[in-house]
Amino acid sequence: MASLFIISGGQKGSYYPLGHRTNVVGRNEALPVQVLDDLVSRRHLQIRYDKQQNVYYALDMKSRHGVFINDKKIAEETALVDGDEILIGQTTLLFTEKDFDDWESALSHFKKVGERMRPTHTQ
Repeated sequence: MASLFIISGGQKGSYYPLGHRTNVVGRNEALPVQVLDDLVSRRHLQIRYDKQQNVYYALDMKSRHGVFINDKKIAEETALVDGDEILIGQTTLLFTEKDFDDWESALSHFKKVGERMRPTHTQ
């Protein structure tokens, strides 16, 4: 299975296991992955699992501000790979193919990823 982490924005550090189902991401409070960001549509992004291909796909649900994967705006359903960054509104999500036993193990992974993403400062 796969997971999403919110890595920027007001909900930074939140973790969502995706399972093998279709998930919708947006502002709507009834969604399994709710993102509280004024630039995110009520139903902004769909993440769908394809069982035959064992692949997760991202689809922009005709949002006003679009969906960007690794800084490229998507226009059609796009396959996700481990480590993809998904930008919706002003919130960045990290897609990982890993599944976690609990929130604590997910948080530990998120912290390790955050350490790898820090820019190197030179003097």
